[in-house]
Amino acid sequence: MITTTPAKPEPSTAQSTEGLAIAIRAAGVRHTYQSRQALADLSLEIRVGELFAILGPNGSGKTTLFRLLSTLIPLQAGAVTVLGHELAHAPDAIRGVIGVVFQAPSLDRKLTVAENIRLQAALYGLSGRELKTRLDDVLTQFSLGDRADELTERLSGGLRRRVELAKGLIHQPQLLLLDEPSTGLDPAARSDLWQYLRNLRDTAGTTIVLTTHYLDEAEGADRIAILNEGRLVALGAPDALRAEVGGDSITIETPAPAELAEAIREQFGWSAHVIESAVRLEVRDGHQWIARLVEAFPKRVAAIRLGKPTLEDVFIARTGHRFWQERHAEGLQ
Repeated sequence: MITTTPAKPEPSTAQSTEGLAIAIRAAGVRHTYQSRQALADLSLEIRVGELFAILGPNGSGKTTLFRLLSTLIPLQAGAVTVLGHELAHAPDAIRGVIGVVFQAPSLDRKLTVAENIRLQAALYGLSGRELKTRLDDVLTQFSLGDRADELTERLSGGLRRRVELAKGLIHQPQLLLLDEPSTGLDPAARSDLWQYLRNLRDTAGTTIVLTTHYLDEAEGADRIAILNEGRLVALGAPDALRAEVGGDSITIETPAPAELAEAIREQFGWSAHVIESAVRLEVRDGHQWIARLVEAFPKRVAAIRLGKPTLEDVFIARTGHRFWQERHAEGLQ
């Protein structure tokens, strides 16, 4: 269980139209790399105290958004405020109130756990009794007390991730940004990581924003922003987004998907989509329609599957293609 010092109030935090405090507000953000557009007119709000996931396949723009929010790259167009500070004018002020955990490991493997955390603390001017107190706190938070004097090169991937989190929190940031935090972790370590993040949100009120390309992982967030080719295609709580799809999903494998999709549209009036080499449609009470579809097209249906709406169904409904379908996105992040 994480034990933390209560989060400090932030009087300058903006308010949303719903009256909720806003940690991050982005409006009309655009970013390009030479001729490639990484973000296109992106606007969203992230509330104080949320566990928020930015979900997208490779090339969707989520890493570019992370780099902007963490002040690693300058803002090209649009407006971004982080905890009341304008990104374009006050990046130093933002750096003082955020913690960042990068996808690539940032630990010195030849230093101990405690030495790595102390090195991070020195960058924020922490020393003496305050540093000792905070170091003890984060070691306890992430169950690292018995590993404090162990070289990080001897730790498992899951334990090293805990040290990365401890580093990012040593200065008690109000906002924690994580880029693909569970990459390379086994399922058990991923589950532990998410439990730590939920405890941090619940006990300290820390706003947590992470990027991920794992559909199942994003289910654990309070709200999700789904990106595709630099554009925001969906925003909301996981349950609400799935409910928007409507009904059940039916996937039909067939030798001629385009012809079958057209036949289904003509006979049943449904919106049927060709996704790769299959036909995909959403209907209410899907189990009642399986037999009718097979009876209607006995020679065209090679296999048929029924499922409840998932975040991939949300992605397909908004983009017309599967989450991991390769598209012309090389160079985008």
